[in-house]
Amino acid sequence: MTTQHNETLLSHKSADHASHIIELDTQKFRIAKLASDLEIESERLEQELEGLKGRLHELDMQGVEGNEMARARREQDDPTVLKLKIYRSLGVDVEPDSAGNYNKAIIRNSQKGDVHVVNIDPKFSRFFYANYFWQTM
Repeated sequence: MTTQHNETLLSHKSADHASHIIELDTQKFRIAKLASDLEIESERLEQELEGLKGRLHELDMQGVEGNEMARARREQDDPTVLKLKIYRSLGVDVEPDSAGNYNKAIIRNSQKGDVHVVNIDPKFSRFFYANYFWQTM
C-alpha cells in the first residue's frame, strides 16, 4: 500500500494542481462578476419598468385624446375635427366605416326627442342631405 501511495504522489504533479486551482479561481471570479453585472442590469430594468408603468398610468388618465392643451392644439389645426365639432354641437354625429369614410350620420333632436340614423349614399346629392338634416334637427 505504501508503494501505491508513493506512486500516486509521484504521478501527481503539484504544478498541475496549482494551475488547475488558479483556473478554477479565475472561472469563479468571472462567474461572480457576471452575476453582479446581471443583478445590476436587472435592477436597472426594474426601475425602467416602474417608470414606464407610471407613464402608462399617466397616459391612461389623459385618455385617448390626450390632455386638454394638446387636444385644443389639434382641434385648432385640423379642419375635419372642427367640422365634426360643429356637427356634434348641432346634434349630428357622423361615424366612419372601417376605411375611414364617413357614411353614417346620427341626428338627434332634443326638443322632439327624436333620433334618426341616416346612411349616406353617394347617389344622393349633398344638397339633399343638407336639407334632410335641417328638417330633422
